[in-house]
Amino acid sequence: MQTKTIQSLGRRLALFSLAALAVCGAEAQAPLAASAAATAQINPTVFVRLSTSEGDIRIGLDADKAPKTVANFVQYVKAGHYNGLIFHRVIENFMIQGGGFTKDMQQRPTKPPIPLESRNGLKNLRGTLAMARTNDPNSATSQFFINTVDNAFLDADNSRDGNGYAVFGLVLEGMDVVDKIRTTPTTAQGPHQNLPQNPITITKALVEPKK
Repeated sequence: MQTKTIQSLGRRLALFSLAALAVCGAEAQAPLAASAAATAQINPTVFVRLSTSEGDIRIGLDADKAPKTVANFVQYVKAGHYNGLIFHRVIENFMIQGGGFTKDMQQRPTKPPIPLESRNGLKNLRGTLAMARTNDPNSATSQFFINTVDNAFLDADNSRDGNGYAVFGLVLEGMDVVDKIRTTPTTAQGPHQNLPQNPITITKALVEPKK
């Protein structure tokens, strides 16, 4: 548990200064849909529906450009790992992050971390899904985030550490839900910053059957 907590703190620290830059530079309001550039860059081959307490978010995953990341995420979905977890880190003009904590801020066991796939040509644009990690580039497990604005500084070519954050999917439906989540009031609770005052829960995550 101590190791998991340290890893979680590392994830927050790795993105904390980036979040400050994003808040200062982002537009006051973003359009409702994912950006056209984000839609154009991703070819979804796997589809997942996240049912949340605020509504459904349907995402498409690009298994061709991020095979290890997509396989990892799908394994967590199929195992029911995300069911009952919350979005524990919400920064309006940056991103919403989940997949790590229950309502009482307990972490669930995770599988071994995966290698970073940030140089796959996919950019951190509004509406894209990426993996959270610590300062170790190969430390991502279950936590993910959805970019609420274009965050070019999270891309490998622009990032401070030269590694960036691996994009592997896109919100196809439910950006209005993402925008509702991103504007929710937040608070600090112990080491957790930007925690929604009222828990926003992933009630169910399901891989959609192939048609």
